[in-house]
Amino acid sequence: MPIALSEEHRDLAASAAGWAARHAPIAETRAEPGRPDLWKALTGQGWHSLHLPESVGGQGGGLLELAVVAEQFGRHLVPGPFLPTVMASAVLAAAEPTETLAAFAAGATGAVVLEGLTATSTADGWQVNGTSCPALGLADAELAVVRAQEIWFVVRPEPGQLIPVEAVDLTRSAARLKLENFLVSQDNVVEIDPERAELALAVPAAAEAAGLCGWTLDCAVDHVRTRVQFGRPIGSFQAVQHQAAGILLHREIATAAAWDAARAERHSVAQQALAAAQARHAALPAAVDASVSCLRLLGAIGFTWEHDAHLYWRRAVALSGSLGRSAARTLGERARTTTRDLTLASPDDCLELRRQIASVLDQTEPSAQVLADAGLAAPHYPKPYGLDAGPLEQAVIAEEFERRGIPQPTTVIGEWVLPTLLVHGSAEQRERFVMPTLRGEIRWCQLFSEPGAGSDLASLTTRAAKVDGGWRISGQKVWTSLAHEAHWGVCLARTDPDAPRHRGISYFLVDLAAEGVTVRPIRQATGRAEFNEVFLDDVFVPDRDLVGEPDSGWRLATTTLANERHNMGATLAHGSSDRIRQLLRDRPDDPDVLAALGRCASRELTLATLGLRGVLARLAGTDLGAEVSVQKVFSALAQQEGSREVIALLGPGSASAEGGHVLDHLGLPAVLFGGGTVEIQLNVIAHRVLGLPR
Repeated sequence: MPIALSEEHRDLAASAAGWAARHAPIAETRAEPGRPDLWKALTGQGWHSLHLPESVGGQGGGLLELAVVAEQFGRHLVPGPFLPTVMASAVLAAAEPTETLAAFAAGATGAVVLEGLTATSTADGWQVNGTSCPALGLADAELAVVRAQEIWFVVRPEPGQLIPVEAVDLTRSAARLKLENFLVSQDNVVEIDPERAELALAVPAAAEAAGLCGWTLDCAVDHVRTRVQFGRPIGSFQAVQHQAAGILLHREIATAAAWDAARAERHSVAQQALAAAQARHAALPAAVDASVSCLRLLGAIGFTWEHDAHLYWRRAVALSGSLGRSAARTLGERARTTTRDLTLASPDDCLELRRQIASVLDQTEPSAQVLADAGLAAPHYPKPYGLDAGPLEQAVIAEEFERRGIPQPTTVIGEWVLPTLLVHGSAEQRERFVMPTLRGEIRWCQLFSEPGAGSDLASLTTRAAKVDGGWRISGQKVWTSLAHEAHWGVCLARTDPDAPRHRGISYFLVDLAAEGVTVRPIRQATGRAEFNEVFLDDVFVPDRDLVGEPDSGWRLATTTLANERHNMGATLAHGSSDRIRQLLRDRPDDPDVLAALGRCASRELTLATLGLRGVLARLAGTDLGAEVSVQKVFSALAQQEGSREVIALLGPGSASAEGGHVLDHLGLPAVLFGGGTVEIQLNVIAHRVLGLPR
């Protein structure tokens, strides 16, 4: 899903992509990377000043509009000074308008110099000395926006001040700036908040990284679809499919980080600082990783000079360090005191709904029954079970619960079961089960997995035979969460053994108190027993507890599983930043802990931003494809990485179960297996989103 979500921004993206395809074809970029006619055409179209205020001759947009265009220009590898120039002008745009900003709006080229120079205070201002680190586009810049320690200023580089370097990115220049006793008067110092400057730099860079990821994904998928080995497209091999799905994950990570940083322009400075650090940490490395994965799928042909892949790889590498060194510790320091504001609704949204919620939540400890009867146990359900709340209304309701410190109700497994009953169940089944579950009177488990089936549910062997008045079910289920506490279970059983694998399966509601049901807890590696084996020995299930028609169970099961995956991908249960924050209390200045907190906070921010973008995409009527599987994969990988980091930080403490950190790590397989393994979700992405052959 691209940065652009609204119809207006999608139109802008299409326009930028079309312009780039016409004016910057890759063949011409190879022949003449820095064509002056291209810059003239680009400025004539106003792409360079999209984010600048109209008062200085700009287009009056903002960082989000700039991000939309930068993503498309990155995808098309538009050469020359566009990115360095808009980064420089975006920094100045965050300060008071100046004549220099008007020069940028008029078409001056620019660059940003960030590291390597020192500034010494003098009676008249500052004296700057040193040789900077290489800066993108500096060799072609008419204006350089320079940071020397804590001051910002603008300089028109003279030939003797520029030291050209051999650029890694073959489509734009790089140089060092050498200044000797260079005087900057106090009047020429640009007063700009450093956090706002970081955001102005991070947004276009992260957006370009997202565009690079997009191209590498398309390139890799096109190749593996058509490349034939061993008599079949290599895209049909599972290892190849998983690698391609991994590139899609990199693209989604980069896109989410760039988008969130762009929208932070209108937030507080603390929010901007957090979003900027996240964009640097998440988006820029993603472009490098995606490029390398693309090259692996292309094989030797992608490693040749003639193939375009190395041009994108080179740009990703040059871009990755353009804003400085690793942002993990910076992100950790900011995440320590600031939580990213990802609220969807404004305080003025849905005022009547807010008053309605207040009348319920402001009671003394509202019970589960009160919340259910008010439609607040599952507000997205249709009336009379919920409030038929859309994404915006759900966001408002969540905010009202959070403001009062009241956790939103959950029916646990019921959150996956009830949507199936609402869509496919009979009126009698809805009457018997939906409201009692929402009130907490009925608890559920899911009787899907079997000892010989694993993630391949279609190979289940539990049988249901038709008898007078109902069915007799026999078989064994395993890894059933909370069956020892449940009243009812949803059960898949084969009703037509001669039908193809995904047919002949039916969806039953099983009373766990019925004769023939045996629940046996399974003790896990953690020592706890949250999973169970469930034995069904000739269990009678009346006809009224068959959901839908016989042999239609697979279609119903996909509804349940989709809801399960969405919920399981929404939060981190293991390896969360909360555990690293606990370690930080005893080691407040430990750089390793701060960096680990930054990495973990980045993963959590990515997951939350993916969820928010998914909601906004629904509001905009965008088809999300396999968004649920993307979130499930990322959630599982994020929890694995975070949990591993906690263990590494413990050091000798990992020999002790104190604090629950090691037990948290030992419980990780429940996330990696539950609701379909990571590998199964990667298969879903490869087939449904990327269209790779089975």
